[in-house]
Amino acid sequence: MVDTPLLDTVKYPADMRNFSREQLKQLADELRSEVIDAVSVTGGHLGAGLGVVELTVAIHYLFNTPDDKLIWDVGHQCYPHKVLTGRRDRIRTLRKGGGLSGFTKRAESEYDPFGAAHSSTSISAGMGFATARDLAGKGGHVISVIGDGSITAGMAYEAMNNAGATDSRQIVILNDNDMSIAPPVGAMSHLLSRTISSGGYQTLRSAAKSAIANAPRPIKSTARKAEEYTRGMFMGGTWFEELGFYYVGPVDGHDLDALIPVLENVKKMKEGPVLIHVVTQKGKGYAPAEASADKYHGVSKFNVVTGEQSKSIPNAPSYTSVFGQQLVKQAEKDDKIVGITAAMPGGTGMNIFGKAFPDRMFDVGIAEQHAVTFAAGLAADGFKPFCAIYSTFLQRGYDQVVHDVCIQNLPVRFAMDRAGLVGADGPTHAGAFDIAYLGCLPNMVLMAAADEADLARMVATSVAYNEGPMGFRYARGEATGIEIPETPEVLDIGKGRILREGTRIALLSYGTRLGEAMQAAQQLETLGLSATVADARFAKPLDTELVNRLADEHEVLITIEEGSVGGFGAFVLHALADAGRLDNGLKIRTMTLPDTFIDHDTPAKMYEQAGLDADAIVETVFKALGQSLSSSVSLA
Repeated sequence: MVDTPLLDTVKYPADMRNFSREQLKQLADELRSEVIDAVSVTGGHLGAGLGVVELTVAIHYLFNTPDDKLIWDVGHQCYPHKVLTGRRDRIRTLRKGGGLSGFTKRAESEYDPFGAAHSSTSISAGMGFATARDLAGKGGHVISVIGDGSITAGMAYEAMNNAGATDSRQIVILNDNDMSIAPPVGAMSHLLSRTISSGGYQTLRSAAKSAIANAPRPIKSTARKAEEYTRGMFMGGTWFEELGFYYVGPVDGHDLDALIPVLENVKKMKEGPVLIHVVTQKGKGYAPAEASADKYHGVSKFNVVTGEQSKSIPNAPSYTSVFGQQLVKQAEKDDKIVGITAAMPGGTGMNIFGKAFPDRMFDVGIAEQHAVTFAAGLAADGFKPFCAIYSTFLQRGYDQVVHDVCIQNLPVRFAMDRAGLVGADGPTHAGAFDIAYLGCLPNMVLMAAADEADLARMVATSVAYNEGPMGFRYARGEATGIEIPETPEVLDIGKGRILREGTRIALLSYGTRLGEAMQAAQQLETLGLSATVADARFAKPLDTELVNRLADEHEVLITIEEGSVGGFGAFVLHALADAGRLDNGLKIRTMTLPDTFIDHDTPAKMYEQAGLDADAIVETVFKALGQSLSSSVSLA
């Protein structure tokens, strides 16, 4: 083993391409230590990255990145890749404001040819790059790395089915760290994988194909299947072969002596898509992560020596846990309630429900489209499905929401976690669009919880409402700390509430910006402006009686929401226009998320940047009045 530190000498992949095999092993060890140390400071996704250290080293060693395109699916495993591609000096800024993204990002590096934070896109994107290369008459390789969870999604199947019908060169690496689709990995498996990917085997295979090229179709088909099934008998992978991929594997993804020769052979193949089945271990090389892969998938800051994660003491329960607990309380009284999630039981609170009612909770995997239609089927036969999916992930099942739920007016309950801005995960995980994309659908009822007590009421309301589909959104993170009623009342559909009475200014909030609206009202009071604060609760059906009253009794009406243009504020404007109340001198402004994607930071800083905090509300009021806030402050 060479004792000289190597990671310090590698800024870009080209710096490692003359390394010996032993040096590559040392580099992998140093890279793993660097990732552990960095994530202990920043928090983030740890287990997946540790599992692909050797694979990352091998790919960048053998392929000419960034000219060769390397596409990471989801991006959870991209931290070692970032260290080796010119970003080591910023790796401790991961997921911080102004720092590196926790996922691959085109604007961040030429080594990130395709951004990914939602799963199962890498094979489709890879096919796009491969086709573009072929159309342009260029050379080079396209490598897509996809995990065993991501490859179960329908989009991955669609891409493989399409790619498998072409002769375009594309390499897909299946990073298998959980599924039991592989026979034991050992010396025989490595030998077979190296043999079938070798040039000699490929030459023999080509010669055999040429020999039967003019044979009748039944003979050609029999010969092809004989080869596929013979290899499948010893190695597995017949299913991938049926999709049109040449299967190689399984290969130990932590053994560079096994991995590099296979990748070298595959690199020399001239045509067609190839799938390399690599078996890895999540958290490899860090004992706490190996022992508890689920808890070390995403981590907060932690002690490298003990593995203990730092935990802040919450002032209040999370909205996610409140939802899960309230659903359990309702399900104890109603055996028709079932829970559905798409590979996010912990992230949505469905783990709480699943623990209490294991036979009534269904995790369908990374399959949002299926989750929605599955829920529709349950609803059509008299059950009360709660489909708990992040707002940003529900976008992937939108056609099913329209066609299978809304057109049939089926009572599916959509619990949308991560409403609004979400902090370190950035724009890919922000719940920005659901108010707009669901609010335009006939039959849909939409609610937003301003606090945990109202979230409890909305769960109860969803159970009671059986007339059609209903969605309710709630934020990530801690709730407000207020008391939750023991028996939450069912809300009147389409009715809001007034929390503070004023005379001149009306602040109409939808969702958890209500607290900021209350703070803004206090600030306005000190500046001599009396303000009413109302909580809409419903975006659809809209409480037009409340909206009209606020418009009639106040000089200024401000709507506030944690959603995009085209959402709640637009609904209010439509209602006021229809009622002829925009012609009476009312000064109305809509406060939404800006028409941009906001990069990761703390939620507070993101909302400040978005102009949705108390100070921004006050400033908006003064602009509507045509006054200067600074002069008013000096007069006060």
